[in-house]
Amino acid sequence: MGTHSHTTYNFDERFEFVGKAKTWSLAAIIIGVIAIVAGFYVDGSHRMFANLLLMGYYFTCVCAAGACFLAIQFVSQAGWSTGLLRIPQAFASVLPIASIILIVITAAGLFTHNLYHHWHADGITDPNSPHYDALVAGKSAFLNVPGFFARQIIFLGCYSILGAALSKLSYREDLEGSLNSYKKSFKFSAIFLVIFGFTTPIWSFDTVMSLEAHWFSTMFGWYNFAAMWVSGLCAITLIIILLKRAGYLAWVNENHLHDMGKLIFGFSIFWTYVWFAQFMLIWYANIPEETVYFYKRWEPEYKPWFWLSIIINFVAPVLILMDRDAKRKENIMLFVCILLLAGHWLDYYIMIMPGTVENHRGFGLSEIGSILGFVGLFTYLTLGKLSKQPLAPKNHPFLEESLHHQI
Repeated sequence: MGTHSHTTYNFDERFEFVGKAKTWSLAAIIIGVIAIVAGFYVDGSHRMFANLLLMGYYFTCVCAAGACFLAIQFVSQAGWSTGLLRIPQAFASVLPIASIILIVITAAGLFTHNLYHHWHADGITDPNSPHYDALVAGKSAFLNVPGFFARQIIFLGCYSILGAALSKLSYREDLEGSLNSYKKSFKFSAIFLVIFGFTTPIWSFDTVMSLEAHWFSTMFGWYNFAAMWVSGLCAITLIIILLKRAGYLAWVNENHLHDMGKLIFGFSIFWTYVWFAQFMLIWYANIPEETVYFYKRWEPEYKPWFWLSIIINFVAPVLILMDRDAKRKENIMLFVCILLLAGHWLDYYIMIMPGTVENHRGFGLSEIGSILGFVGLFTYLTLGKLSKQPLAPKNHPFLEESLHHQI
């Protein structure tokens, strides 16, 4: 790869969010809203709320993964990724909106008893009630409404505030041209990673694992983090490729794509390790209160999806991305990213649906509507944020290293 100077590229270029991208994202939002409303009547409120939780959680996880990616680059003082930082910054800027949407969904689902009814039901912790559940009552010090919402608001609030701060500092760096913003970004990133690392397992315990309050797994938090991280990496890579095909990000090349491919490949293996450890140890131990979780997922409606999830999220990336050249080809990486984003939607589907939806199971209007609506919303908000600032952090101290990145 030849050398490049700052004058080779136009670092002031901005993404223009117009035309088909904007039209299709708005159309997806409108179609999604209509389908979601219809889904409440066709498929029932339990199933529709479960789908809203699935997509709200997925939406928030991808945005949080973007903020985490950003923080890791600052703390590790990475230079290779500097030229593509605007994409995860856009994710971090959207995170506050995603967090509010998720909190609204969980609140509505909680108080209508369409979600979390395994621990939030009348008399379930009252020893004198016919609905008393001793196991749930034993967890009531943690699983209670005030605690649940306090943790949701505090955790998501911290992620959102720190993620948005990192984005603003980067934009300020473009204007000031000094190292002040970069040094603050380093400090904020360190704080973010400490908070994020310790609280994401608890956040997943609350939001997803508590849907089946009788079951528990100490590996569940890291299983969720792995799915979140791979999904975020795929979303970042997908947008990079699409922007390059639209004529943007000329300074991002096959070497950057290769690094993103290595991260996707490696953390897909990590996801599989946690998936296997959680599944195999519970199956092997044959402890009834634990195996009941997988028993539900082997019912006829879910068993094919259960095995398809492991094929998509493990077998596919291993076979496709094992080769070095595959990670450097846009078409292959584009296919893998779309496949894994769909695969981890299926992973979340398997996590959420069996313990939430008792009747009207299946795949139909509710699932399609929620997918369309949230994909359109994510696209509209992320590309909108991306269009507000130049696509290159032109005063980042490691930009030159990114331009010369070669592996």
